[in-house]
Amino acid sequence: MANAPQFRVTPLNASATMPERVTQALLELIRSGEYPAKSRLPSEAQMAERFGVSRTVIREAVSRLKSEGLVESRQGSGVFVREVSLDTPFRIDPMVVESVQAVLQVAELRRSLEAEIAALAAERCTKKQIAEIRAALKAIDADVAAGKDGVDADMEFHRSIARATGNPHFVALWDFVGQFLKGAMAITRSLEAQQEATRRQVIDEHKAIYEAIASKDPEAARTAARQHMEMASQRIQTMEPKTNGGSKPRRRTSKPRQT
Repeated sequence: MANAPQFRVTPLNASATMPERVTQALLELIRSGEYPAKSRLPSEAQMAERFGVSRTVIREAVSRLKSEGLVESRQGSGVFVREVSLDTPFRIDPMVVESVQAVLQVAELRRSLEAEIAALAAERCTKKQIAEIRAALKAIDADVAAGKDGVDADMEFHRSIARATGNPHFVALWDFVGQFLKGAMAITRSLEAQQEATRRQVIDEHKAIYEAIASKDPEAARTAARQHMEMASQRIQTMEPKTNGGSKPRRRTSKPRQT
């Protein structure tokens, strides 16, 4: 139909509001280059007609983009897509957790990050930091034994490795990326609890990372971390049955941080 709303986006959770859906649609149009940097967005009326929503919804969606520093209003000229600048924060859409495919893309980003962090930690870590990583590793098993999912302990294990690089920016970046995978980790943990072989595999993967770092072997640490994240991606894919547009992990309740 010629007048059908043009939502060219991955299907979202049914609880997503209309402004959220339009914001996501506009983001994809900007990323695809249909609305390139410095270009003027269509008028409110034009966008309302295109997406089949009210102008109030359009205003809210544009306001969200402004708050993210992605577009700006120019008096008497309209709304324009901003160029990326030093004051534009790196951003991952909070709705990324609504699709397994999108979560896997974040996991891919984290895989490269984890590999380099582990290698640098192996090069630079002190005896005290090795002890902290070992303690974090033991805490995962302790949490699981106590009936917890072990996700917080797992996050702290990887964070302790990031700290061992001696570079605070790695810690900040790891925290930012990791927040988007925490929900997926909780789901895979619940699956692991039902499968002893899988749970054992995860333990062995973490142990391999720790042993490589403790042995001061950067290449072994890089390989172990990369393999762990590759296996984690495979586990994420088993979270829920596939649907049109991909599985939908549990929705976040808190707003992700920016960096």
